[in-house]
Amino acid sequence: MAYTVPKLKDYSAAALDKAVRELLSALEQESKAIANESDWKAFRDRWMARKNGVLTQVNERWLKPAPKDAKREVGQRVNELKKQVEEAVEQALDITLPGIRRQLGAEHPVIKTSNEMVSIFRNLGYSVEEGPEVETDYYNFESLNFPPNHPARDTQDTLFITGQQSKPLRDRLLLRTHTSPVQIRTMERLKPPIRIVIPGKVYRNDPPDASHSPMFHQIEGLAVDTNITFGDLKGTLDHAMKAMFGSSVKTAFRPSFFPFTEPSAEMLVSCFICGGSGRRGTEPCRPCKQTGWIEILGCGMVDPNVFEFVKHNGYDPSKVSGFAFGMGADRIALLKYGVDDLQLFFQGDVRFLEQFA
Repeated sequence: MAYTVPKLKDYSAAALDKAVRELLSALEQESKAIANESDWKAFRDRWMARKNGVLTQVNERWLKPAPKDAKREVGQRVNELKKQVEEAVEQALDITLPGIRRQLGAEHPVIKTSNEMVSIFRNLGYSVEEGPEVETDYYNFESLNFPPNHPARDTQDTLFITGQQSKPLRDRLLLRTHTSPVQIRTMERLKPPIRIVIPGKVYRNDPPDASHSPMFHQIEGLAVDTNITFGDLKGTLDHAMKAMFGSSVKTAFRPSFFPFTEPSAEMLVSCFICGGSGRRGTEPCRPCKQTGWIEILGCGMVDPNVFEFVKHNGYDPSKVSGFAFGMGADRIALLKYGVDDLQLFFQGDVRFLEQFA
């Protein structure tokens, strides 16, 4: 039965001693029953709460109604009790015990995939850079060698911010279509040599379906130094893909075109699902479309025209060279986890996401 502070009818020394002993006995018993932080908080509030705590009741039932000739003695006893209660409350909490922590959810499969890839490049000495998701036309297009009439600038591909018509074209705002603007921003800030990897969200005016989303995730990389060659690019990416998908994976490159690299290439990896055979048992392999190869990213040597925009900071195209690459983290996650609908990653269904915890 919980202790209740009694009203005192007798204020003699013997009566006060008895009341104090009963109170301290209750204090000791309740402090021993504390098993966790929640119990301790309840114990602290019961004894020290201002409105109806035990100490408050002692003041109300012992000190206030005490006769004048007993006030001093009762007041001293109450002050001593207050110190003892405070000490008991403080000592009852074992600070070496682990506190109550909120349970944390698992990493989202797309973020987990992105972090794994970024970790591979960090181990190669690359630093991680980030930038704004609302960008200017200059950083998103112009400085990356996209001419004013390039189709990527059209509203069919790009999500522009409204009310920008009065601004010069290079100052108009949009949702970045790739993480490449961070490459220019970093070169403006840091002199060569640099090696950076850039994860982040990007936006394009695509209707959502099984393979498209208006918001998705990219991982890009940039390396600039003297005498960097296409061989350096191939060796770096070959190592990264083997680290991500297994040492048995093979890589291949085929010519392509990107405005900000020249020469440019698409990189393929041998299908890590069917082992490059094009079949899974007796069934055709859907991820590689029975070819045994999966297109995984775009890459190339940085176009000298791009360096012209940051030439003032040491990026003289006659003295430095570099390579860049970019891949979709969502696409890699689809392949890695065998998911056939991109929208499943964005619908927030815990029953689906907890499979990858």
